[in-house]
Amino acid sequence: MSKKVYVEPQNSIPVYDECDILVVGGGAAGHSAAIAAARAGAKNIILMERYGYMGGDVTGGYVIMVPKLSWYDKSFVRGLQEEWFTRLAAIPDAVLGPDLSKIGKSDDAALLDVWARIHGCVSESEPKRLVRAVYYEPNELKIEMDKMLIEHRDSIRVMCHTWGTKPIMEGNEVRGVIFESKEGRKAVYAKTVIDATGDGDIFRYSGAPYSTLADGKTRSSTTALVWRIGGINWDLYYEWQKANPKSGMALRGALSKIAGFPCAPIASSRNDVCWINNWHPDRDCATIKDATETEMNTRNTIRDVIAYLKEACPVAFRGAYLYDIAPQLGTRGSCRLKGEYIMTVKDFAFSTKHDDVIAWHSTISRVNDCGPIEIPYRALLPQGVENLLAPGRHLSADNVAIDWLNLIPQCVGTGQAAGVAAAVATMDGVNVRSVDIRKVQNILIDQDVPLPRNDRVDKSYTEVCEEHEYGLYTELARKAKEDPDSLNDYRQW
Repeated sequence: MSKKVYVEPQNSIPVYDECDILVVGGGAAGHSAAIAAARAGAKNIILMERYGYMGGDVTGGYVIMVPKLSWYDKSFVRGLQEEWFTRLAAIPDAVLGPDLSKIGKSDDAALLDVWARIHGCVSESEPKRLVRAVYYEPNELKIEMDKMLIEHRDSIRVMCHTWGTKPIMEGNEVRGVIFESKEGRKAVYAKTVIDATGDGDIFRYSGAPYSTLADGKTRSSTTALVWRIGGINWDLYYEWQKANPKSGMALRGALSKIAGFPCAPIASSRNDVCWINNWHPDRDCATIKDATETEMNTRNTIRDVIAYLKEACPVAFRGAYLYDIAPQLGTRGSCRLKGEYIMTVKDFAFSTKHDDVIAWHSTISRVNDCGPIEIPYRALLPQGVENLLAPGRHLSADNVAIDWLNLIPQCVGTGQAAGVAAAVATMDGVNVRSVDIRKVQNILIDQDVPLPRNDRVDKSYTEVCEEHEYGLYTELARKAKEDPDSLNDYRQW
């Protein structure tokens, strides 16, 4: 990379618009923030998105499975996340996953056998039980996310194909954002800015402290370009793997060798379509080089992977063909906020309680058997910078905990909370750091978000946690209780 520097001349930037709440990024976190803010009573919201559709990774990156929405027989991840699937349920082949009425079932061998063929729909731990994990059609979700915004057109103004690049700062206060578009460089002023870019595109330039890419051994330090195969039969593929376990393992190893990076077929909402997820190691999705190589290297291997699948498993892939390629890079991690609270493995290993809890989520952590953990509002608050919130996959967490907190459900949940907090701050005439957290929590509960230690939430949620020790019966959790320093060895997680 060249070390030359170009000094940009001073420039007057036109103000495109002004608002109370500006959400930068229309992915899972940003879209949820805008919708939640409108439903909480905010009337002057702008949602700025660099692509022409909402959803980010969930619709453009084809991360088309949302995991671990339940724990035992309780649906902990509700609110806007569950609404996606309620809205899509009437559309043929738009969603696939165990129904809410069946989650936690462990006494129906037939159902367990059926759902075992779809990754994530049955618990890894004993007793085996059904889990609310949902596969969805990304293009149908694109349409539904638009519909949700249109329903709030009186409160939300959407700006597509606009890339928020820099905060407008007055001292330590964010006053708006500069963006780039085909109309040139312009600005939007706002009372509160929600950085939902996923890579901290706004908070990185605000003066707020942040961390860079996690250690290269973690999932968050990988990138992807997802693509889909049509003309397959997933049921037959599952039965073939079940009858030929050694061949199934050999096939997955061969695919990664052919591609040059780990990759694997995963089910979709349709039996005749699967997606190929992949993990390019030690990559930063916010760098030009890593993003470019991920895209081009993946596409360069697609035909070889399909050809091998057709030859190695003809019973399921004989008629396989390239269905489509995700229109945008699969992003997992780059920059993370160092917020007022930094989440760590200890939050999972010791079931930390937070007075400012804004999401109570089951996650993918093996430490507590995927049990629910509390995400505090402080994990969205930058240190030393005012009028800014940062929900989504760049929330404040260390390089281990982020692996369990940057998935779709946590992006939706923290985005929904940020939107409600911004709305409350606007209506009460305070900044987001001083917001009445009890009011925020009560509105979230009104929006179907269960939170602990609140009399308005079904007590059975807490009872199931207490009955099952918050998942802290695992060997990993017991080891942590005996030796807290063992948590420093992230490789075991």
